[in-house]
Amino acid sequence: MNALKKLFGGNTRQFGMIFALVALIIFFQFATDGRTLTPGNVINLFNGNSYILILAIGMVLVIIAGHIDLSVGSVAAFVGVTVALAIRDWGIPWYAGILLGLGLGILIGAWQGFWTAYVGIPAFIVTLAGMLLFRGFNQFVGKSNTIPVPADFQYIGSGYLPEVGPNTGFNNLTLLLGLLGVAFVVFSELRARRTAKALGAEVPEAWVAVTKLVLICGAILYATYLFATGRPGTSFPIPGLILAVLVLIYGFISSKTVVGRHVYAVGGNRHAAELSGVQSKKVNFLVMMNMSILAGLAGMIFVGRSTASGPFDGVGWELDAIAAVFIGGAAVTGGVGTVIGSIVGGLVMAVLNNGLQLLGVGADLTQIIKGLVLLIAVAFDVYNKSQGKRSIIGMLTQNFNRPRGGTPLQPDEVTSTKETIAREA
Repeated sequence: MNALKKLFGGNTRQFGMIFALVALIIFFQFATDGRTLTPGNVINLFNGNSYILILAIGMVLVIIAGHIDLSVGSVAAFVGVTVALAIRDWGIPWYAGILLGLGLGILIGAWQGFWTAYVGIPAFIVTLAGMLLFRGFNQFVGKSNTIPVPADFQYIGSGYLPEVGPNTGFNNLTLLLGLLGVAFVVFSELRARRTAKALGAEVPEAWVAVTKLVLICGAILYATYLFATGRPGTSFPIPGLILAVLVLIYGFISSKTVVGRHVYAVGGNRHAAELSGVQSKKVNFLVMMNMSILAGLAGMIFVGRSTASGPFDGVGWELDAIAAVFIGGAAVTGGVGTVIGSIVGGLVMAVLNNGLQLLGVGADLTQIIKGLVLLIAVAFDVYNKSQGKRSIIGMLTQNFNRPRGGTPLQPDEVTSTKETIAREA
């Protein structure tokens, strides 16, 4: 037990969602006679859920800031149908269509951000109106028809890394991507230890770091093997590559930049943040606009995967994204959450969905199970915090959230400050 405490930072429950994800994978691997961890199924799982995970990246920032966005599904559908029409009727190239979709996401985000940040209407109401508004625009612009997109555009939603180099029996670019992932993990761990030593902080024993690296790098290499050995013509999917880049970018922004810390500060205690010089209106505007940009990107990826835009695209997407964020450890009151935690939460839901489908479970029972998983996950985290312990996922990513040249500021510390100020008031 002492070894586990050292390995997992003193509290094994902080890795609750990781353990839940691993447990689900192992359970469904046995329950489905090995069909869960096959190259084809893993590739399909990422392809089929990448757009929800992208939405979760934007949603976690919105929720950290203390808001909610109910319009992301409708925004994604509207952007998707507009881009499909523009490519078909205006003859614009696929890359111009992507730029058009991102630009439309910026405009929609600015619209919703203005009403939320500068007019002062709660984001719940603004985005509820947006959900109705842009769903109507989607049906009006598309005439409730299915609009196909060309093969070049489909690549962003259903493409794979190409085959290059000698015939090794694997997809060489996928192998290279996996090795780069391992190198990044090792470099990050060594850099974190070096920074901790320079600051005079306690550094875990060498065997702890080595064991963690072996476990993480082993998981990366096994996933690389699965992606690199799929049926001919498949490899690591392009939507997965886009998702990986976004995780790195937004993980860095949220944990190591002034803007990211301002988002946590506003969600933890807006008035205290304003007294510290944080421009809360600007922060709220940015998180709402960013959410719509990512919603537009998710909509285009889905249209690329499905080869066409349809009138029912985006239905229920906001609920899946919100569930992923809360399962990943975010707090309803704001100020707590991480990008990586939201991805873990989204993968938990994705694996659950996929496993139940492989088992032939009906849609009705699947919805019941997903609802119970969401309720239990959030209840467990709430209980953990009520006992004076930090968020599970917040503790999980403490090294990733360490600012340069300073003591790590945990999202839960913002919440603790908020509670302290409330008691003193």
